[in-house]
Amino acid sequence: MLDDSRVQYDAIVAELTATSSTIAGKMFGMPCLKANGKAFAGFYEGAMVFKLAEPHHGEALALSDSRLFDPSGRGRPMKEWVEVSSEHAPLWIAFAQAALAYVEKG
Repeated sequence: MLDDSRVQYDAIVAELTATSSTIAGKMFGMPCLKANGKAFAGFYEGAMVFKLAEPHHGEALALSDSRLFDPSGRGRPMKEWVEVSSEHAPLWIAFAQAALAYVEKG
């Protein structure tokens, strides 16, 4: 059976690829979303990760169980990236849209 969090991620992929220049890809071996060749969100161990600027970065980090994304697990987090647990899946689409806007600006 497919995990609910993966189903929710897949729904976000479907929405963003249908309504923007977003494409699905891979980053660090995980499924991710990219725009203009830049990754802005991904699915990692049942959570979603997002590349965010303020104020969204702070909002995401303030959620319970959220943390800076550290794909290596060696205490070297990626400062712009926030891992948001499936507990907050209803917020994932808003963070994905904010992350998309962030990478489209840069």
